[in-house]
Amino acid sequence: MDKKKELLTTVYGRPVADDQASITAGVRDAGYTMLQDVHLLEKLAHFNRERIPERVVHAKGAGAGGYFEVTNDLSKYTRAAFLSKVGKKTEVFVRLSTVGGERGSADSARDPRGFAVKFYTEEGNYDMVGNNTPVFFIRDAMKFPDFIHTQKRNPQTNTHDATAFWDFLSLTPEAVHQTTILFSDRGTPKDYRHMDGHSSHTYMWYNDKNEYVWIKYHFKTDQGNETLTAQEAEALAGSDPDHATRDLFEAIEKGQYPSWTVYVQIMTPEQAKNYKFDPFDVTKVWYHADFPLIPLGKMVLNRNPENYFAEVEQSSFAPSAFVPGIGPSPDKLLQGRLFAYEDAHRYRLGANHHQIPVNSPKNAKAHTFQRDGYMTVDGNGGKGVNYYPNSDFGIEPDKSFMPPVIDIQASIGHHERATEDVDFVQAGELYSRVLNDTQKDHLTRNIAGHMKGAKRNIQYRQAAIFYKAHEDYGTRIARLLELDIDKVKELAAMSQQDRVAATSKLTCDKYK
Repeated sequence: MDKKKELLTTVYGRPVADDQASITAGVRDAGYTMLQDVHLLEKLAHFNRERIPERVVHAKGAGAGGYFEVTNDLSKYTRAAFLSKVGKKTEVFVRLSTVGGERGSADSARDPRGFAVKFYTEEGNYDMVGNNTPVFFIRDAMKFPDFIHTQKRNPQTNTHDATAFWDFLSLTPEAVHQTTILFSDRGTPKDYRHMDGHSSHTYMWYNDKNEYVWIKYHFKTDQGNETLTAQEAEALAGSDPDHATRDLFEAIEKGQYPSWTVYVQIMTPEQAKNYKFDPFDVTKVWYHADFPLIPLGKMVLNRNPENYFAEVEQSSFAPSAFVPGIGPSPDKLLQGRLFAYEDAHRYRLGANHHQIPVNSPKNAKAHTFQRDGYMTVDGNGGKGVNYYPNSDFGIEPDKSFMPPVIDIQASIGHHERATEDVDFVQAGELYSRVLNDTQKDHLTRNIAGHMKGAKRNIQYRQAAIFYKAHEDYGTRIARLLELDIDKVKELAAMSQQDRVAATSKLTCDKYK
């Protein structure tokens, strides 16, 4: 027996008589269209409004649902209920993305990859919003809009601009570590299943005694880390620009559920005070030899979205979405993201974006005094009061959830950290101790190929930064760009301030 057909209706449920022809005044299929054809008007008006603003960053992405399971008891460090015991499972939704490209860009682009996980815990939603790299280009949120502008399109030509790209990086030497990772083969992961995820930022864990530690998350792919060469990535961009999106969907559809083993690094407050690098500087890693990876759990993705727009495009992740037991650190870039991400969702999706099902807490009930605004669909608090304090005593804060008090000694001001030799150390060690000869060759050729489009003075300035990280690193790039190596060495020996002055527009005749 045939399944009973459902009637096509308007958005208000009125049955539609004809969805192929407009109501017209005329003979046969000609004539003037009537304003009374409300189905036509509704259809066209909604079509005009189908697109919402795409994300400024992380516009192109894929998503899936699944679960996280605790495999190691670390509850002595955190009171977070979803981490309270081995075997505990929490539903998750994950969005994986490129960072700089538009929604129609290629999955294989040389770009960091976003790695965002929403945990639907019994204490509310917790978002871990990271990348596939353990560090980032900048360490202060003040620089973020400018950095992203250089990764986007030139305001006049509307094309990507190598000069702007390398001009900013050469003026921001703290970026050399992430830049080295980006132009290695790790900058072009094979797909979303074969890459790791990292919190990058440092976070706080605290227990029910308000004792706290600093932590970093690492999601290690169980499929194995696999990458593309520059040539393979370029070929895929032309032949199958959605390859990673398709790969994730098809793997889950076939029951080949991708998984990640989740680890943390833990640092005590005392260790943080004496570590060789600033532990809250997102351009640096904590060495595993100093702070080994400690197993925490397993994350499995086993459910594809029923509708891409409803779940993936409308999903919103914010590093400010904490649960009791987890909090921020004094990482300056993180501090800016605590505002910016949630505010981006208010702009894209509206003040009530948390009412969209994919963003709503599934295992906790939200009680707030926030009211009204576009798309209020949860009853808007009913007849309850919309202010606090009030005499109804229906909703109350609870001081037992207060996070630890952190003692600081501070002076208020614009504290800019000057470039130091320590900013080049980890990039140099990545080059000399981690990459093999083939990987070094790929890295330097990838960089030189991209830098060829930048102005000569900027090539010199950036090559000197690579030379400061490691002599062979800078030398190889200088040779590939046919730069005078003696001039590169000369610039590398300067302070960043003098290097910028020597290669500025007004004084760069020597480095043309």
